[in-house]
Amino acid sequence: MSQALLVESRRAASPARGFAPRSMLRYGRRNPSLIVGLSLILALLLVGIVGPFFVDVRNAEPASVIPDQEPQADYPLGTDDHGRDLLAVIVVGIPLTLRVGFIAGVVGLVIGATLGLIAGYRGGWIDAVVRTVVDTMLTVPGLLVLIIIADSIKEVISINLMALIVASLAWMYPARAIRAQVLTLRERAYVHMAALSGMGSLETIAREILPNLLPYLAASFVAIVSGAVLASIGLEALGLGPQNEPTIGMTIYWAISFNALVRGLWWWWASPIVVIVLLFVGMFLVSAGLDEVANPRRRSAM
Repeated sequence: MSQALLVESRRAASPARGFAPRSMLRYGRRNPSLIVGLSLILALLLVGIVGPFFVDVRNAEPASVIPDQEPQADYPLGTDDHGRDLLAVIVVGIPLTLRVGFIAGVVGLVIGATLGLIAGYRGGWIDAVVRTVVDTMLTVPGLLVLIIIADSIKEVISINLMALIVASLAWMYPARAIRAQVLTLRERAYVHMAALSGMGSLETIAREILPNLLPYLAASFVAIVSGAVLASIGLEALGLGPQNEPTIGMTIYWAISFNALVRGLWWWWASPIVVIVLLFVGMFLVSAGLDEVANPRRRSAM
């Protein structure tokens, strides 16, 4: 009897489970923000994946081509002052920049979700400790901390190390937000029935709470990736990134260092700026689309 009540209460009280996988395609047609955003990000990923088959990525190295060439047939995006083909730089730089975001997103979301789930469900002193640590760290200027850390190890910094540096501060917002969601979910009838049926805390979190948070976790992941990419580009634009990697942020840094705008080398700025705009527009649209998936009120209104 208790098992039947558990199943029935789960169906009645779990809004996220009403979003069946079979309805994903049909729902996508009613959620253009998600489709357009995913298309933009996929297009940028394809540039990094397919681009090396059509572009000589060796020209992303300094002194590979004639420097300071305007966009033309041989160099569609022009060349920079270091003698690098900017098209090759973009093809190589997009995956490197996205790698920072994805690594930081995964690490930040795993840490934040774990702390938020445990603190929100268990409560008590665990919740108090996690809440105090998160609230305290959120008062610290994140960019200043990242600048200090990156500057202290800039001689040995790499793409993966930069991702971990950014991830060190990327878990706090998801931890607080997921904790708030869990505080609400743990009062649902199906969670109480799971506890009465003999489920342990970890099993209840894994089987009853976590599945209902999946759309929200996906939206949080996109937000973390966006913030991580923005933070990494900001650090690189200040010269605190990997000096020998042609990332989007380092391309902007070299353009600033060599006064590209003052010298009329507008194409040196144009390509990385366009990539950044497309990337963040795509992530914003994906985040907005996933918010409609995670929010049952917005989903039912469509």
